[in-house]
Amino acid sequence: MTNEYHDAQREFQDRYDTRRLADRLAEATSETFSEDLAGFIAARDMFFIASTDPDGSPDCSYKGGDPGFVRVIDDATLAFPVFDGNGMFRTLGNLAANPRVGLLFIDFETGTRLRVNGDATVDLEDPLQDAYQGALCVVRVRARAIFPNCRRYVHEYRKVEPSPFVPRGDIDPPVPDWKRNAWFDGTLPADDPAHDVGRPSAPAIPRF
Repeated sequence: MTNEYHDAQREFQDRYDTRRLADRLAEATSETFSEDLAGFIAARDMFFIASTDPDGSPDCSYKGGDPGFVRVIDDATLAFPVFDGNGMFRTLGNLAANPRVGLLFIDFETGTRLRVNGDATVDLEDPLQDAYQGALCVVRVRARAIFPNCRRYVHEYRKVEPSPFVPRGDIDPPVPDWKRNAWFDGTLPADDPAHDVGRPSAPAIPRF
């Protein structure tokens, strides 16, 4: 990773006298997942992913599921499912145009953080899809740089309860209430569960 520091990063490192520290931290960067790192990722129920469009405009998205929804499938590759969202497909569209991604995993109870930078591929017929209930497709990320982060500014939180919208078991998840708002009439896909009047709905967006 040391050789990947660009000139602007080096300028700030030199300004604040952190070049030596940055180079030392780069020595801890890996392109492969250890057993401990794979276990840490498998225990997470959420992560953040950064992507860019063809013009370089950034986008950051939250991805959530039950623990184990992100899997390290070999020593340099992880995979995760894409569930039903808001239909914009900003992340998937970006990945199809520019495969470079940055992933951030955080354990909010301990403050432990892990960053994974790599190249993503989207396979609409990935053999792993059958292992993910309710998945639209599967994304695989081939790691280029795997490295931990300082935890000191991570605020401590506890999980209250898992999201009821994550597909699991034989229980159909509720419909997010925003899909039944009149403002979206005529815009939902023909097979969207929101059309099923017998299916319960639940709040999925904050009320301001």
